[in-house]
Amino acid sequence: MRVLIVGGGGREHALVARLAGDRDVGELLAAPGNPGIARIARIAAADASRPDAILDLVDRESIDFTIVGPELPLSLGIADRFDDAGKLLLGPSAGAARLESSKAFAKSFMARHGVPTARFRTCTTIDDAMTAVRSGEFGLPVVLKADGLAAGKGVVIAEDLQSAERAIVSAMQERKFGAAGDRLVIEECLSGPEVSFFALCDGARAVPVGTAQDHKRIFDDDRGPNTGGMGAFAPSPLVDVALEDRIMREIIHPVVAGMAAEGVPFRGFLYAGLMLTPAGPQVIEFNVRLGDPEAQVVLARIAEPLLPLLVAAAAGRLQQSSVRSGADRVAGVVLASRGYPDTSESGQPIDGLDSAEAIPGVSVYHAGTAQRGGRVVTAGGRVLTVAGRGDDFAEAIARAYAGVHKISFDGMQFRHDIGRSALKSDRP
Repeated sequence: MRVLIVGGGGREHALVARLAGDRDVGELLAAPGNPGIARIARIAAADASRPDAILDLVDRESIDFTIVGPELPLSLGIADRFDDAGKLLLGPSAGAARLESSKAFAKSFMARHGVPTARFRTCTTIDDAMTAVRSGEFGLPVVLKADGLAAGKGVVIAEDLQSAERAIVSAMQERKFGAAGDRLVIEECLSGPEVSFFALCDGARAVPVGTAQDHKRIFDDDRGPNTGGMGAFAPSPLVDVALEDRIMREIIHPVVAGMAAEGVPFRGFLYAGLMLTPAGPQVIEFNVRLGDPEAQVVLARIAEPLLPLLVAAAAGRLQQSSVRSGADRVAGVVLASRGYPDTSESGQPIDGLDSAEAIPGVSVYHAGTAQRGGRVVTAGGRVLTVAGRGDDFAEAIARAYAGVHKISFDGMQFRHDIGRSALKSDRP
């Protein structure tokens, strides 16, 4: 089977790496790909943000199956275009992708279908938003979310009223997030540990595929602004079989049933960002694709051929109720460029990639890289994810950081505490 991966980040590199060993994969292509992906798949020149360009590529290359990595082409309706053309693609329609592309839609959908989530209010003007935070309805701290796609940076947890007011002005007046901040969702701040939960859906059924825990803030000890993710580990020690069953029963299955009932069946990866509150798991947000950097640690643990699962989901034919996972543990550390998440530097030469990947149990996934003059250089905010796997979290984390310390580029920054909370689960 000829398979195309749409995207060029760390998530797509992880997908390509995981599929490269599947027996049913004939040739792997990626558009636009990156230098890391180019080592294991053929790169095709196509703009991932233009669904028609991807469809043309599929026709030219006689692609049998397409997997969409990032959220933007999904929100632009690439799945709808492929469906109209009779082409097989894994990813939700634009209507179903609103679970991620519109925070306001996702919250109202959850309210309609009884999916547990924080109390909220959607505001369309600065005055509405100011009234909502000044009224004390949601208390302090209060959470403010840009309605649209904001590359994982559109959420502010305001500890006091002044911070909340500044966040409102920044989003709605200064347009820090562009059109994504035209509407704000304001909600109560839930308390508890956060977990990323992944399911694969075929429009009517869903199967759990893994859990992880992400590290969103830029600095150690969860300090500093939110980012797209500075590292992750899998699986989450907080999710046992009973909790997984509860999440599927109270969250995933109602979402799949609700989407089908509203005429937009959900096919693809559903990522539920959850807060494990004293009252039970509640949804913080949905993504309609694999997370990044979670994909780099979750996919590595799947212990059965991946392609047949993905094809079955895309075709609406999922039969199994579970996915086999390995017993190993995986930790991933993101290496970011200077200035991230506010700004980023590009063009800095990267050293030590081969040395890092030579360490047993270490994989390096490219996210923001480019090839210039025979060198791999930085080309974005989050540059690489260095993942280590081991029999326990201590070994996985040690290997990941051993890989990190082999790599260098000017301005490189990373967190030093990825997976620290998981170490408690290693202890008897």
